[in-house]
Amino acid sequence: MPDPRVTKLARVLVHYSLELKPGQQFSLRTSPLAEELALAVYAEAVKAGAHVFIQNSLPGAEEIFYKHASDAQLDYISPIRKLVVETFDATLYLEAEHNTRALSGIDPARMAHARRVGAPLSKLFMERAAREEVRWCLTVYPTHAMAQEADMSLSDYQDFVYGAGLLNEPDPVAAWRKEGVRQRELQAWLKGKDQVTLKGANIDLKLSIKDRRFKEADGKYNFPDGEIFTGPVEDSANGWVRFRYPAIYGGQEITDIELWFESGKVVKEMASKNQELLTTTLNTDAGARYLGEWGIGTNYGIQRFTKNMLFDEKIGGTIHFAVGASYPETGGRNDSGVHWDMLCDMAESEIVVDGELFYKNGRPVFERDAGKQVNR
Repeated sequence: MPDPRVTKLARVLVHYSLELKPGQQFSLRTSPLAEELALAVYAEAVKAGAHVFIQNSLPGAEEIFYKHASDAQLDYISPIRKLVVETFDATLYLEAEHNTRALSGIDPARMAHARRVGAPLSKLFMERAAREEVRWCLTVYPTHAMAQEADMSLSDYQDFVYGAGLLNEPDPVAAWRKEGVRQRELQAWLKGKDQVTLKGANIDLKLSIKDRRFKEADGKYNFPDGEIFTGPVEDSANGWVRFRYPAIYGGQEITDIELWFESGKVVKEMASKNQELLTTTLNTDAGARYLGEWGIGTNYGIQRFTKNMLFDEKIGGTIHFAVGASYPETGGRNDSGVHWDMLCDMAESEIVVDGELFYKNGRPVFERDAGKQVNR
């Protein structure tokens, strides 16, 4: 029996997240494992009048490519991919993993090579998104592999995914718009601020957000959502941060990451597992050792770590930093073929902005109603 939450999700993605209009070119990136959701999205997009281009990836294909591709093949940019990035009006990424560790045996240098080659195209896409020339969204279709990664049964993981997206609400769109109002209150408080000091058990870091903009994340870019984010001033980060949650990159797990910053640059890195991958990724290009994003999780309804950053970076009581590319709409200027989010627990920490306490032990201090939270 079809899951009614899938149909509801498809409607929200097409009409709220992407706001598809008649005549728009729409790229639907999916896999056979997400067929149920892909077909539901396709139906809604066609009814909306969009011209839909389906890109269907095969489970295992990426592993084959990285194992056997020549340098010439690693250097190749498909003209179809280029056309989509340069001209399409909207893109939806449906993540449906068949094996979350499929790339564990791949040489990190080969993946770094491919990221460097794709960096100009990624930059163009982000610039078009910042100019609102293209809309994009990333979501998940629950699979056995992803449920196993999160230490859940498939049915429990389905409940988790759809619950985090507020799809159990009578009107999910209204619920996300309400969350957007709350996020804009945080943005307003931070507007025009400069110096940020983050201190706690896992962090002792200073950075600047001068002339930078915080963006709300209320179901438009990611689904589910729940954060505000900006691009720190590129040369401003000084200090240390420890990421107690494992970081996943290229299908590989890196644990106990610690980073030391001087004048914005990561000058030292450590990890208890996959240190080589950490260092190789940070050496991908000149921008990979600088911060491209600082985000604050606002979704207090996501209460467990799942090893999927789409959910984990939204957890209320956490912050995340991404090394590499900035989102231009925040005012960030860092260029890189990398954008790698890492999650920091702020349960016993505080954030002081221009000498005023903004955040303590996992919550903004000024919120009038501590119960104002998504997915409650």
